[in-house]
Amino acid sequence: MLYPLKFYPIYKEKIWGGSKIKKLKNDPNVPNNCGESWEISGLEDNVSIISNGFLKDNSLEEIIEIYMEDIVGEKVFEKYGIYFPILFKIIESNDNLSLQVHPDDKTAMERYGENGKNEAWYILEAEACATLTSGFKKDVNFDILQKAIENQNLEDILNIVNVKPGEVYHIPAGRIHSLGKGVLLAEVQQSSDRTYRVYDYGRTGRELHIEDAKDVIDYKKTTNIKTEYTIATDNSTKILDTDSFKLNYLSVFNKIQKDYYSLDSFVILYCIKGSLGIQSKSTITQLKAGETVLIPAALNSVTLLPDTYTELLEIYL
Repeated sequence: MLYPLKFYPIYKEKIWGGSKIKKLKNDPNVPNNCGESWEISGLEDNVSIISNGFLKDNSLEEIIEIYMEDIVGEKVFEKYGIYFPILFKIIESNDNLSLQVHPDDKTAMERYGENGKNEAWYILEAEACATLTSGFKKDVNFDILQKAIENQNLEDILNIVNVKPGEVYHIPAGRIHSLGKGVLLAEVQQSSDRTYRVYDYGRTGRELHIEDAKDVIDYKKTTNIKTEYTIATDNSTKILDTDSFKLNYLSVFNKIQKDYYSLDSFVILYCIKGSLGIQSKSTITQLKAGETVLIPAALNSVTLLPDTYTELLEIYL
């Protein structure tokens, strides 16, 4: 009988990593300068391993191969097979990340035979004056961008905004973007690690991908940078509804039952704050701040039993 699945995080040491993930996870296995914690991944060489229950130590790919649509949903399995279509991770920036862009589905399929990378950021923590970059202030072209890089005046053409906890930023494929210093965030994205670095803030030793990026970038003026949403008590609030994923916010004050039957999809729950039990038939799986769980599609209904006021991200296809 299937149950809510937890996974061992896959930690990634980065030159821009820091200590926030180590503090969040309270795990001695977190490396120094940890920049990413891959919570659920189906990417080759980075497939998540189950950490709880009778399926413990099996990989995500193995259980999809065995249980098929019972894990991911019928429509998802028909489209993706055993390939898990979402990568969910925690990112910390103790320094500026590179200015980068991701290809869309059409370009990625033509170049690599894989899907593109559409993503969204939920800000968990942000130091004073922390920023991110998302798109352009005005319509530009590649020559204007290249000159701004050469003259080191990118701030003249890029949208650079201050960020606060609880804010959400959608980064569709083709949008140039970067994360500034002092941010901890949760990222939901298409299952892809295809990134084109355009500028790396003077760091050496890492390849740039200018030629690959130039035909991918959306050079039009970017509006509606931040995604607005309202909070509903003991209910899911829609944040984003894209072809790649759905992202909701869920605040839990009281015991509630979640009916997932109509979704025909797996559901990822990430605990932003608080803690609760997830009851499925006779099984109760505990989830606390900083942890992630996968609800298999076959679990049509679960009951959330909060120990205290709890905030969650809810992700599905």
